[in-house]
Amino acid sequence: MGIYEACPVLENEQLMVRLIQQQDADDLASVYSDKFALPFFNSDCCHGSNFYCATKEDVANAIKYWLIEYHENKGFVRFSIIDKKQNKVVGTIEMFQRKSTDAYDGYGILRIDVRSDYEKTSWIYAILDLIVEPFYEWFACCHIATKAAVYAIDRIEALKKMGFVQSTKPLLDQHHAIAYYDYWIRQRQ
Repeated sequence: MGIYEACPVLENEQLMVRLIQQQDADDLASVYSDKFALPFFNSDCCHGSNFYCATKEDVANAIKYWLIEYHENKGFVRFSIIDKKQNKVVGTIEMFQRKSTDAYDGYGILRIDVRSDYEKTSWIYAILDLIVEPFYEWFACCHIATKAAVYAIDRIEALKKMGFVQSTKPLLDQHHAIAYYDYWIRQRQ
């Protein structure tokens, strides 16, 4: 059974990662209204959205869209990241296998959005350590690419620790002829 028929749950002592749910809107309002977290969100090829949500209703509408993309369009999976100690949703993960004519064709594209207090090397590494290996299989890809801008020092440190290497190749928005940089890649071992 594929990821779009039944979404598995991943967890360890610290974190749980599961399909996003509408009731996550309360907790996610603190993520998507966090102006200090916003610069770390990857909105490349997202039709101009930067994912800033000023209200809980904005977040609820985003979740509705993400669930339609999952259930109906099978475009991507948006997971919630739960800090089990706090019993709070502290961010989301988006993952999908990219179909394109650029260097990233067939790659899993990974987006991690977390509250700014979780934008730390230890938290990003813990998330990556939990998800990377299963995601190769779930999304039928041999490479995972994720964005980390030059100022994302903690994120870059976690990526390096997980074996990601910086790419010099741009990710191309083929509908708008835009090239995006700052991608890091990890090949399946």
